[in-house]
Amino acid sequence: MKNLSNFIAANTSSTTTGEIIAFVLYFVIVLGIGIFFFIKDKNNIGEKTFFLGGRKMGGFVAALSAGASDMSAWVLMGLPGAIYIAGYSQVWISIGLLIGTILAWCFVAPKLRRYSIMANDSITIPQFFTNRFLSKSPLLQVICAVIFVIVYCVYGASSISACGTLLNTLFGLDPRIGMSIATVIIIIYVFLGGFKAVCWTDFFQGLLMLAALLITPIIAVSLLNANGAVAAGTIPGNFYNFLATGKFDWISISTILTGLGWGLGYFGMPHIIVRYISIKSEPEMKKSRLIGIGWTALILVFATVVGIVGRQYLGDSVTGASNTVFVAMARKVFPIFLGGVIISAIVAASMSTADSQLLAASSAFSSDVYKTVIDKKASDKKIMWVGRIVIVVISLLAFGIAMLGSGDKPIVPAFSTIMSLVSAAWAAFGAAFGPVVILSLYWRRLNFKGAVASIIVGFVVDILWMILFNFEYYGQTSVIFNTNLYEIIPGFIASLVAGILVSIFTKAPDTEVTDLFDKVKETKELN
Repeated sequence: MKNLSNFIAANTSSTTTGEIIAFVLYFVIVLGIGIFFFIKDKNNIGEKTFFLGGRKMGGFVAALSAGASDMSAWVLMGLPGAIYIAGYSQVWISIGLLIGTILAWCFVAPKLRRYSIMANDSITIPQFFTNRFLSKSPLLQVICAVIFVIVYCVYGASSISACGTLLNTLFGLDPRIGMSIATVIIIIYVFLGGFKAVCWTDFFQGLLMLAALLITPIIAVSLLNANGAVAAGTIPGNFYNFLATGKFDWISISTILTGLGWGLGYFGMPHIIVRYISIKSEPEMKKSRLIGIGWTALILVFATVVGIVGRQYLGDSVTGASNTVFVAMARKVFPIFLGGVIISAIVAASMSTADSQLLAASSAFSSDVYKTVIDKKASDKKIMWVGRIVIVVISLLAFGIAMLGSGDKPIVPAFSTIMSLVSAAWAAFGAAFGPVVILSLYWRRLNFKGAVASIIVGFVVDILWMILFNFEYYGQTSVIFNTNLYEIIPGFIASLVAGILVSIFTKAPDTEVTDLFDKVKETKELN
């Protein structure tokens, strides 16, 4: 067989006209959506419209938007790359995420939508937490907003870094230039169009991502069957084993727990669960649930297949850059222009998450800090413009973090891979907010102090666990005791325990709070 490594290197060192045309068309469509909604809503846009689409999002758009904002570049680069290297033992991540999204759509989405409306029409997650307890204290909103800004800077950096890596791989651009281009485009269309632009671009990008993952491995398998051979290279000994070491030891057990632990993130991911409260009616919610679960299932299954088929189709040729396994397959199996369109799905994945993260962080700061603490009389229009300014600031901070992990000798190696950035942000959100979302919806006794304790303890435990056991700096792992366990698990457990204990040992919530809880519980549908 032809030396595939040389083939890929030769084909990724230069830009083809077809790929350039495909990318230009893609970016024109994305920017066009932002400009369309800016013009359409420029005379009728306020805080609720800009940050939540006026609670008028249809089920199909909301479902694909939630999925696309969830499945960032890691599902097309990080996850297939991990499976390409380690094999079936990494499939537990896909299993955990599928279980998590099913539980979130079934048990969080409908009740959170109803509760957010009945709790003073909350339009952000921090607002919901505060209104859930009928509190006048801005403490919860401020704490949430601070965590949002910190974590979204890291999360946004992963998407920006992915764009830099992709444009470097495809066109030979300096990764820093690629990251700069992506940052500017994301800022423009989120700045202009707000929530509607984000949801509709996510809808478009969700379809593109699904098509890319469905088609690429199928064609690769057909070519493998036609050639009757696997690409040159070796398959690791335990590649086809669901146990990382091939035996039931702690490393295998912790790998399974870590993979399943990813599913916990769905209960506390602000940019995903805010989609739930934007859906316009109960019938649309039911539609969204089916579409959202189905879309996520297909994405996870075929991202897994890409990693497995990629190992057979590409052999060892991309082991030094495993994140590019999908890129290499797409460029190999498709004609130039179509390959460019398919690969645009990776940019779509990166941007679909980055735009949602920017908007969630922006809404948290402008609505929950600026309007609550700084200028209580601010108009909707002023809040909207504060939010737009925050979008720019957070984008630049995320860009700076991505730059710290870029280059052959990154300043902070822990920021150098897409998967490490995503896993850190995913765990922080899941541990900080997941338990308090569940307790808020299903436990009558939860009080304001318990919610505050749950968020703070979950976030702190998660960060400490990551720094002490999982963090890498200048090529060294800061391991005191190597547990090989994802930090979201201890963080989530600590958060849940803290919320319950503090609520039990402090004053019970007021009657008005429990009455609201009971009213929501008795309400089965709310259009």
